[in-house]
Amino acid sequence: MYPQQVIEALRHVRYPGTGKDLIESGMLEDDIRISGFEVSFSLIFQKDNDPFLKSVVKAAEVALQTYIDPNVVANIHPKFVKKNLTSHSESGHTSSIHAKHVIAIHSGKGGVGKSTVAANIAVTLAQQGFRVGLLDADIHGPSMPKMFHAEDCRPYSVEEDGRTLIEPIEQYGVKMLSIGFFVNPEQAVIWRGGMASNAIKQLIEDAHWGELDYFLIDLPPGTSDIHLTLISELHLTGVIVVTTPQPVALVDARKGVEMFRNEKVNVPILGLIENMAWFTPAELPQNRYYIFGKDGGKDLAAELHIPLLGQIPLVQSIREGGDEGTPIALQAGHPAAEVFQHICHALQN
Repeated sequence: MYPQQVIEALRHVRYPGTGKDLIESGMLEDDIRISGFEVSFSLIFQKDNDPFLKSVVKAAEVALQTYIDPNVVANIHPKFVKKNLTSHSESGHTSSIHAKHVIAIHSGKGGVGKSTVAANIAVTLAQQGFRVGLLDADIHGPSMPKMFHAEDCRPYSVEEDGRTLIEPIEQYGVKMLSIGFFVNPEQAVIWRGGMASNAIKQLIEDAHWGELDYFLIDLPPGTSDIHLTLISELHLTGVIVVTTPQPVALVDARKGVEMFRNEKVNVPILGLIENMAWFTPAELPQNRYYIFGKDGGKDLAAELHIPLLGQIPLVQSIREGGDEGTPIALQAGHPAAEVFQHICHALQN
């Protein structure tokens, strides 16, 4: 192993705050030391409470083992351009979340419209006068920046009680953070479970969320380390499960419900939402065509003894609203918007 190999490996690691790799960002100190399979060097961060410090250091370790040799042992030492007057140890770190209700939105599989549902619930609650925060916790497929027409937005930092915090993007009355704001949208986020979990923790703990009525979390589909991390980090009010009536989706929705009901997890199920319940053509608003089957989510909710919060039709305007960054919930009086109003009222009762 020689220094140039280390440098080339670190070119594969991007700093989320800028989207540039560690070498391009000038973060590698000129102090590489190599002894056999052991390597030590320093990474330069602007401040000692950089929200991405842990995930970047871990990503650098993985890059060395991936692009040089699996047996590489890395000793990476963070250095700081500027230290804050107050340091915060991990054990003393308190979450920035002050919310009356912390609700996770989950789906057993991808493609059932979970993020669309999360975005529209957030907008609807904000329109009802609530203070709403939304965390896009889907590290590998962040979609909220596009759904909120905020792809070009970049969060900035603010000082609060001696700490430097990330200021969430605010759109349509919703405060929002997503890993999508910090990475190149054209490149895949290739992170192991631990790295992804650390990034999510930092978006929770090192963000200026303020006082909220509802803090919504758009979870990744399935079950993973991120789910367990959020459950351990936050006291969840409960979880909403989203599915389509299709039998394949219902199998995974059932697994999701059972995961949260597991005695080691024990998170209340607030209800189930059946998305794409039927197809309604715009020119024939009274017609219903059950493309994915009829009442699959409704029947599953009854079987598992959980509330059915609502059935959302498959209509073109919902899809268009998500793609254009203007959630359908913004269109007062639209039948689909009224469905989300009904869901939010059911959620509050």
